[in-house]
Amino acid sequence: MKIAVIGGGAAGLMTVATIHELAPEAEIFLIERNNGLGKKVIISGGGRCNVTTGIRDVRMVLTKYPRGGKFLSSAMHWFPPQAVYEWFESRGVPLKIEDDLRVFPKSDNGKDIVGVFEKLFNTPRIHTLLNAHAISVKKTAHGFEIFLKGHDRPLIADALVITTGGQAYRATGSTGDGYAFALLLGHTITSLAPSLNAFFTREKWPAEISGLSFSKARFTASCSDNPKEPHDTIRANCIKGRERSYVGPFLFTHKGVSGPAVFALSSLVAFEKYDAHHPLEIMIDLFPDLSIEKLTSDFMEKIKVNAKKSFANVVALFVPKSLAEIACRELEFSDMLHAGEVGKKEATRIVSWLKAIPLHVTGRGAGDEFVTAGGVTLTEINPHTMESKMCPDLYFAGEILDVDGYTGGFNLQASWAAGHVVGESIAEKITGQKV
Repeated sequence: MKIAVIGGGAAGLMTVATIHELAPEAEIFLIERNNGLGKKVIISGGGRCNVTTGIRDVRMVLTKYPRGGKFLSSAMHWFPPQAVYEWFESRGVPLKIEDDLRVFPKSDNGKDIVGVFEKLFNTPRIHTLLNAHAISVKKTAHGFEIFLKGHDRPLIADALVITTGGQAYRATGSTGDGYAFALLLGHTITSLAPSLNAFFTREKWPAEISGLSFSKARFTASCSDNPKEPHDTIRANCIKGRERSYVGPFLFTHKGVSGPAVFALSSLVAFEKYDAHHPLEIMIDLFPDLSIEKLTSDFMEKIKVNAKKSFANVVALFVPKSLAEIACRELEFSDMLHAGEVGKKEATRIVSWLKAIPLHVTGRGAGDEFVTAGGVTLTEINPHTMESKMCPDLYFAGEILDVDGYTGGFNLQASWAAGHVVGESIAEKITGQKV
């Protein structure tokens, strides 16, 4: 049996590896348009490769997917983070779980993860076609024809797996070709949007404190009354009158805000339309574990003890001085104001600002998007096998599907799990034996 896999990213790599290990007699053609495998895998996690998550409770893991969590349930239970961890370690790559529960190779080198597959693929039964650009696909009575740029004859395969990724990180080859292939084979594609990106803000003051980070803050977005597709709350993400929020670390940048909490919120509002004329309103709560009453009380205590100090210096007892000065300026407190001159009304004003710092998002960080929200419609895919319901022997896995997760290893985990399921499903057809 001949299997063609288009896309040498995480899902494609795991698909090929699983088929080969369970059905070594299969002949597999891995079609990759880059000059090497796993380009996006290697650069994930800042080049260290955030392999998976250290969270072991699968039910908890599934809550980390704004779209597609329910669909992933079967695959995730079959090949959970613990299994992924053990899979790589058993193949010679020691892993580590960091304090934030992200998992990396101990070497901090993403190339080691891809190296596992390169070694496995060093066999005559696996044909790795690098710099190979699939330009079209066709279903025939005898299987699939895959047309490659510069080739006169198509590649013929009995089964086809599309793992081309989305449209994020286009320099790594994720240019959206897979969507066109899916359409040719009878599938539908949802609306697409960038996700896990930084925010650019209308306000310019974040540039003054670029690099200033916080380990924990709550980001909240006020969603519009007219989301992009109001008939589909999964696509639109925001229901009229409903807010979206996420708690996590972040940092200010020269153009706005970035970091895990920002990436997560961007995922929750991926399908919101915003620009300089219609900005997205967000708020930052720097003290998500304290009520406004408790924080105000704490402020009043500090004011009493430090009555002779400037008010800005008292604010600096709660947040870095650079931000304290910006807060006082934004609220138009005089530079000459002393803490002893401040009453509860003024203290409440500064506390309210720190509990809901207002920002207006006018754009996404160009090139910063890590994944694409949206993809092949999930109702057209069998979640237990990843096989198309529209076209027999056609499979999908990875970011091309309408599945995306937060930052922290969840997107790679989804790709490993789905790719593993595809591999097992195809191996069962080849061997006739239940895996």
